[in-house]
Formats: sequence, structure tokens, C-alpha cells
Amino acid sequence: MTDTETDTDVVIAGAGPTGLMLACELRLAGVDVVVADRLAARTGESRAGGMHARTMEVLDQRGVLDRFLAAGVPRPIGHFSGLRLDFDRFETRHPRSLVLLQSHIERLLEEWATELGVRVRWSSEVTGIRRHDTDVEVEVAGPDGSRSTLRAHYLVGCDGGRSAVRKLAGIGFPGTPATVTALLGDVELTDPPAESLFMQRQPGGDFSVFAFEPGWYRVITTEYGRVADQSKPVTFEELRSSLLGIAGTDFGMHSPRWVSRFGDAARQAERYREGRVLLAGDAAHIHFPAGGQGLNLGVQDAVNLGWKLASVVRGRAPETLLHSYHAERYPVAERVLHNTRAQTALTRPGPQTDALRDVLRSLIAYDDVNRHLGGMITALDLRYPMGDDHPLTGRRVPDVDLRTGDGRRRVFDLLRTARPVLLDLRGDLELAATAGSWADRVDLVEARSAADHWPVWPVDETPAPAALLIRPDGHVAWTAPAGTTPDPAALRTALTTWFGPATAD
Repeated sequence: MTDTETDTDVVIAGAGPTGLMLACELRLAGVDVVVADRLAARTGESRAGGMHARTMEVLDQRGVLDRFLAAGVPRPIGHFSGLRLDFDRFETRHPRSLVLLQSHIERLLEEWATELGVRVRWSSEVTGIRRHDTDVEVEVAGPDGSRSTLRAHYLVGCDGGRSAVRKLAGIGFPGTPATVTALLGDVELTDPPAESLFMQRQPGGDFSVFAFEPGWYRVITTEYGRVADQSKPVTFEELRSSLLGIAGTDFGMHSPRWVSRFGDAARQAERYREGRVLLAGDAAHIHFPAGGQGLNLGVQDAVNLGWKLASVVRGRAPETLLHSYHAERYPVAERVLHNTRAQTALTRPGPQTDALRDVLRSLIAYDDVNRHLGGMITALDLRYPMGDDHPLTGRRVPDVDLRTGDGRRRVFDLLRTARPVLLDLRGDLELAATAGSWADRVDLVEARSAADHWPVWPVDETPAPAALLIRPDGHVAWTAPAGTTPDPAALRTALTTWFGPATAD
């Protein structure tokens, strides 16, 4: 790209999970980044309650998952509108959800970001944008009213559902307004339910209670037909009264740590990119937090965008690569909005909904239905369109065991540095010669598969391939089928499409 004097390569607005994950991805790729957040410091509000299997996989790919596992509580189940889903037979090393509050996730991500050299500027609110051909000027306001300007190649808004960046960029946010209001509180209970995850639907509403750390529980209530001002502060007594009205008990609720309210408004940005401004996380999409998908969706936005943005900033790929960010991630969030609307509809009162839930409950008992809904909630079923019908192409790469010259390794071990990997499983000399023109940005790894067949979501398998090209986000960009000689022309096309033109000899 054209050289321009800038203060940093990328400015990220928002130091939540999406912004921090994106910052880490960019730093792994050698990109300078500044994170600006309007808050003076972390609030400590617990917010989202954990992560699903695909998010654990991407953290595993970067070698930092153990930090999160040590702080959370694994649970081999999830739910679809309160109907239990079993994850324990899913083809992944992490067939579970991890109960870990967002405040802890943010702390761990910030620690990792600091290790990578990320700068977080607190009390820095984005108030203006001036876009130019080769850079963007970001006006930032401090707590004392002072103004400063950061010049960067790109600005990414990860600043939540009320995103200032989205509004300043003039990106529409269409969708549907809230039809219900839910209350949430992190509290202690003297008489908690026996189940660690307890959900119940009553004529007046529904509620859930789950333990998230020793002695502490999250209580959520939803009163049917009630829509309150989302900005109105919640009191502990309001939450307690709501739970009593729905459940007939407050489970001995006391000592609230945090209370909040939210609704089922569902909106999605019309586009995820406007020139040198991009959106990710809640700035790009909001929805009812049914199934615990929101934080995971944002983190996976960041992992999809990070390597692409880094390639463009470093001049290794044309800016047209960024078109694929919207093309791939918009449909994913659109599907989440769709399934959360369905889950909300399944909580409505009345005998018709009762009957529908009974039918769905009986269907979920079938493994195929459980996998279909579970794959959607966890994002394990995600497949990006890559123009190749091989069953692995476009999907998350299976984390199979490999035999290499350095001993036994997992596929995920190869993705620690967030670089693309061309995995040669048959020692093809022409493959190595072709890849040589991308050696500055793609790692060539020669190995042998420890398994004859590789799993393919949901329950299929395919013979171990001859070779495959893995993007930094862990999705397969090109596959040479088993028993074939890799096609150099097809490989060159995939390398050029995703990682830019070959280096001149």
C-alpha cells in the first residue's frame, strides 16, 4: 500500500473482548495498534457468561487457551431456548462450553495483549473521523475535554451496540426493536436449585439460574409483554420482585454484585466496511443473548478480520481482500439473529408454544437434531464458501495429530504465530516449489497424518488429504484430495486469492 506517515497502523475503538482479540491478532502479525476506550478503566461488570467450543478452538490455536480453562468451569451442555443440548460427542478437543464471566475474559485478553505490546488508551472516546485515500484521522476526546487526533491506515469500531464509529461512518443499523425486557443479576443464594444450570418457563415469564463460581449465581428473568427503558437503572429489589413473581421464590437471593437489564432488539449493520472504517462485534450486530452466542460471535469476527487487515496493512495483499470480511461474517451474524429470534419466540406464553416446545424437545433427543442446533450455537458447523467442494475446504481444520521431523504435533500447534500454513502430507517436491514464491508469508510444513481419516462436521469423515492450505483463522482455503497429485495451478490461485501475489524472483 502507499506509504503514509501515521501514528499507528490500526486504531481499534473499544477494549472489550472483540477489540482486544483483534488487537492480539494484529500484533501477532507485526501490525502496530492502539486501542481506545471511552471508559476510565474496566468496570468489573460481569456481562457475558462464557464461551463455546469454536472460541476455545481459536484460543487453542494461539496457545493461550489454558489461561482461560484455568479460570473457568467446563460444562458439556448448552441450550436452545432453554432446551438442553449435549455437546460431549462433538468432534472437537473441546466438546463443552466454558462458564467464565466476560470480566475475567477481558482481563485475560488484556494480559495477553500487553505481552504482545498492545497499547490501551483509557478515557479516550472516538468523537470524529476524517477519511482520506491512504489513511483515516480519528479524533479522540479525553476526560477533561481535551482533543487529540490519531492518524492510522484503518479504524475498527468494536465499541458496542451504540457504536460511535458506526454512526460517524454513516453505516445503517436496521433491525427489529425490543419486544421483551430481561433482568440479570449476579448474586448469592441461600437456597439455590439443585441443578448447576436451572431454567424454567412459567405463565408469566421465564427464568434461569446458574452457578458461575463458588458461592455465586447468575439469575435472569424475562417477563412476557413487558418492555422497559433499557437505559433505566435496575435495582436489586426490582430483580428480586421479578423472580418472585415468575418463580414463586427468590432462592434466598442476597448480596448482589451486579444487576442489569437487556432486551431482544435485533439489528445488524448494513455493511461491515466503509472505506477505511470497519466494524466488528456488537458494533456490527446485536441480538437477544439466547444460547450465549454474542461474545463468541465478536471474538470470531476479530479472528476472521485480523489476519486480512494485517496482510493489507503490511502490503502483502490488495485491499480487496477486506471484501471477504463482510462476505464471510455478515451471513454468520445474520444466522445468529435468526436463531435468537426463534429462541425468543419459543419462550412466548400459551398452549401453542407449549406444544411446539414439546415437539422440539422430542426432536432434540435425536443426535442429528442435537448436532444441528449445537453446531449452530457453538459455530462448529461454520463453513465459508471457497469455491471448492472438498468436504474440508471452507471448514475449520480438524485438530488431528501429525508426525513431523520435530516429533508428534497437533495441527493447532502450527497456527500459534497466526501465519498461514501449507501442510504437505506426502512430501511433494512440486508443492514445495510452488509455495516457495510465498515463503515470506506462508509456512510450509511437511508431516504425516497419524490418522487415515479426518473428521468432517457433523459426523462424517474423509481420507486424510494429500495437502491443504490453512488460513490463520484456522479455516481450510484449499485441499488436495487423498490419492491425488496436488494441482500447482489451483494452489497458486488459492495462495494469490488469500495471501496476495507471489514474491518476485
